[in-house]
Amino acid sequence: MTTNGWEPVVGLEIHVHLKTRTKMFCRCELAYGAPENSRTCPVCLAHPGTLPVPNRAAIEATIKLGLALGCRIAPRALFHRKHYFYPDLPKGYQISQYDVPLCSDGRFAVPAPGGDREIEIVRAHLEEDAAKTVHVGGESGRIGGAAHSNVDFNRGGTPLVEIVTRPDLHSPEDARAFLQLLRQTIVELGISDAEMEKGTLRADANISVRRAGERALRTRTELKNMNSFSFIARGIEAEVARQVAVWESGGEVTQQTFDYDAATGKLRPHRTKEEAEDYRYLPEPDLVPVEPPAELVERLRAEVPELPSSRVRLLMDAHGRSYESALFIGRLPFADLFREMIKAGWHADDAEHALMNTFSAIDVRPELENLAELYRVYAVRHELPRPVVIEATSASSRAGFSAEPYLAQRAVADLSELDPVIDRILAANEPQVAQYRAGKEGLLGFFVGQVMRETQGKASPQVVNERLREKLKS
Repeated sequence: MTTNGWEPVVGLEIHVHLKTRTKMFCRCELAYGAPENSRTCPVCLAHPGTLPVPNRAAIEATIKLGLALGCRIAPRALFHRKHYFYPDLPKGYQISQYDVPLCSDGRFAVPAPGGDREIEIVRAHLEEDAAKTVHVGGESGRIGGAAHSNVDFNRGGTPLVEIVTRPDLHSPEDARAFLQLLRQTIVELGISDAEMEKGTLRADANISVRRAGERALRTRTELKNMNSFSFIARGIEAEVARQVAVWESGGEVTQQTFDYDAATGKLRPHRTKEEAEDYRYLPEPDLVPVEPPAELVERLRAEVPELPSSRVRLLMDAHGRSYESALFIGRLPFADLFREMIKAGWHADDAEHALMNTFSAIDVRPELENLAELYRVYAVRHELPRPVVIEATSASSRAGFSAEPYLAQRAVADLSELDPVIDRILAANEPQVAQYRAGKEGLLGFFVGQVMRETQGKASPQVVNERLREKLKS
């Protein structure tokens, strides 16, 4: 992508809450939506004399993610103290990783029509999240617009993986495609729900622009607080436009952080962007290095499943799907259902249409063991009323799902039953038949409605449409 001869250069920092039972360095249980400050202890509240104890499950989840990202797993990784002073950071520092992260030097392939686009992963390191500041009320003239702020420490100490990419993305669309595929990979690894609306996946974008053909990087800015894929793309687009305007007017871009207001499409300066030296990193003296045994790494490598990127590439290459539809169909368990539909003789376009029409209507993830039963419903989908298909799809997320009650509602498609009904309706509506044959084809819906009413909604709409068209030709 170029804008007036300028090329966007974008790197991402993605923060992922890990789906562990307890926090990173204490035994407080995690619970999204729990009452404020009900999941705290002396360790995560930084009381004097308390010591951190690492969460083994979080370390293993980070290694598994690193393997899926093609990273090198460090034989010896260090925790550091990252100092900054916010009300939601009670220690005055965050336990993170700095120059010796757990995972580094990875590559993540995003399928594209012209071939895979490889995004380099600088690092994926493990840390603890800060608490949550809640701004309350507001009066004109008050700084920040809030009357006061409260801190909910439930989130403080949540295991968090930060994934940092190189500036290998060159358009808002590239960034969105990368994040969507990365999210699906994280979800299928089973290490996080990665839900942006809940804050379990957050992404910041480091953005600069340069003249097309330039190799050097110019000053970058950071966009924060973006809570959806579309907002991230729109925010990047807005910041690219702003930077281009600054350079073209003879000015210089200064390094700072912005918030993007999705409602107004405006960028608001947040603060001056910190550098590593501002955080005064130092090794965490209360934690020993993490040294994952080779056998542990190999066990976790064996647990990494088929990745969504390979399914998306296959759907694009073998079935001619666009990236967007391949990403949707490529999700488990939809990919398995799509494969079975193709094996059964469905055309790829029809299978995609059936899946996207039904699954986009409801938010449901069928259980894997229910796929065979759900496929029985889909095999006769056109013989079932649409509400029945949707109801069956929703029910497939529950244990013990059976197709039988839904198959029993199969629409009437037997011509020996339908033809007498259709003939009777055409004979009773000769003026409308004449108008249809004279070119008023919109009357087809009138005839379909008459047949459906006569059969009490049990007729197959597809068969009724086809049969009416045949009879109205003669």
